[in-house]
Amino acid sequence: MCDFHPDDRDLVRRTYIQRKPCQPKDHAFPQTLFGPKKRRFNVNWFDTWPTWLEYSVEKDAAFCFICYLFKDGNTAGVDAFVNGGFRRWNKRDTIVKHVGGHKSAHNNVVIAMNFFMNQMSSIATALSKQTAETMSTYRKRLEASIETIKWLLFQGLPFRGHDEKESSLSRGNFLSLLTLLSNHDPEYSKVVFKMAPGNCQLTSPSVQKDIINACAKETTKAILEELDGGFFAILADESADVSDKEQMTLYLRFVNKKGEVCERFLGIVHVPDTSSLTLKAAIESLLMEHSLTFSQVRGQGYDGASNMQGSINGLKTLILNECSQAYFVHCFAHQLQLTQVALAKKNLDCGWLFVDVLASLLNFVGGSPKRKEFLREKQRQGVVEALSLGEIESGTSLNQERGLCRPCDTRWGSHFKTILNVLDLYPSIVLSLDSIAEVSDTLDSNKAQSITHLLMSFDFVFVAHLMVDIFGITNALNVALQKHDQDIVNAMIVVDVTKTNLQKLRDEGWDSHMEKVTSFMAKYGIEVPNMEGRYVVLGEECIEVKVHK
Repeated sequence: MCDFHPDDRDLVRRTYIQRKPCQPKDHAFPQTLFGPKKRRFNVNWFDTWPTWLEYSVEKDAAFCFICYLFKDGNTAGVDAFVNGGFRRWNKRDTIVKHVGGHKSAHNNVVIAMNFFMNQMSSIATALSKQTAETMSTYRKRLEASIETIKWLLFQGLPFRGHDEKESSLSRGNFLSLLTLLSNHDPEYSKVVFKMAPGNCQLTSPSVQKDIINACAKETTKAILEELDGGFFAILADESADVSDKEQMTLYLRFVNKKGEVCERFLGIVHVPDTSSLTLKAAIESLLMEHSLTFSQVRGQGYDGASNMQGSINGLKTLILNECSQAYFVHCFAHQLQLTQVALAKKNLDCGWLFVDVLASLLNFVGGSPKRKEFLREKQRQGVVEALSLGEIESGTSLNQERGLCRPCDTRWGSHFKTILNVLDLYPSIVLSLDSIAEVSDTLDSNKAQSITHLLMSFDFVFVAHLMVDIFGITNALNVALQKHDQDIVNAMIVVDVTKTNLQKLRDEGWDSHMEKVTSFMAKYGIEVPNMEGRYVVLGEECIEVKVHK
């Protein structure tokens, strides 16, 4: 048996046991001369030792069937019945000695054979069965934790709470979701929490982090398989986290085998500073970690900072020096935002609208829950009145409550939304400011009246509607430029269309614009100035007019 591979020995043993010992009782056993007499194998010995004695016709020798199958290589005294075979037919006592006493080598292998044939009753089998059940339970418990973590990762939710004791009513998302999962799945309820060993519940923070890291590696592996060693563009940006540490994120943009444009998050790394050399080293290290190189890069996309797109030592220049095919494209949507912010800050009318009027309105109304409630109540009353007059229709997703969202300079589209909401809520805002002026102290009352005066001026209505027209055109461009499947050729076409629409508004849109302004002012009782009268700019020209008079 030692000649067989250890993994094959049990199979060989089972095959021999099924065939049973070779006992050719009808064979004509040849005679062998032992001294003056000839001797041969006695067929009656098969009846005496039926379970182990067998005879080889080819070798004319007797063997021990059991010792051959289960003999230990280090056991002595049984080689004659295993290796060469027994042929001394005149020495029957040798066969008896082979069997031996209770603890003989032969009887030990007989016990081994009995255990082998009846494995279900052995201690080793019982331990093996218990181990298999333990492993199955462990895998089920691990599966419950993995399913819970996968859902939380997909939703981007936090895992732990401030108090995760069993008596807590809010134990954190992970434990709460695992509890819910076990309550609705009887298989999980048998293996988690109290049904699990105290040192193997698979709910500790370290276990959660290990599973999260495994999910991250599997996700990255899937991204690299989707990339399949092809070319890609890199998108990078840096920002400080809540602990004021600079973090850089890296995305890959590529075309998969189906011809679809994909953007995949590759990783986030801490950088000690935001210099171009540091960022390049961080990007190169992150790419090399996933067996990617700059030679595969065919595009770069960053913001407009000098350390990113500088023509001498900028990040895009450093990468171009290593791979001349890595063309840099400044994000068109970001360029549009920067252009609008720069122009708005330089234009006095835009500055007056956003800083003096809208900022004051948002700070005054949005700075107090009580004032917000005034606006909500006036808005509700306005909707009820409009519904009763048939001016608006009721239905799903109609007449939703609107608020005064605070705009952000880096997201200029938010200014467009703010102006739209102010114009839509114009009557409710004015009425709420009047109510605030009536019930508030002198300071708040004066502030409310001052804002009302600005809102009910021709300048506000004119500039606000003009910004709506302009932002309406540029916002469509902004949305189009941020589509994932947008290509640079189509983007240039969209830019040209936007420029054409803006020029058309400038050349032909003033009459329609004045109609909207005058209609709005007439609707809400605002005095329309005489457009044919003399316009006097406040300041030095106003003083000069008075002096001449």
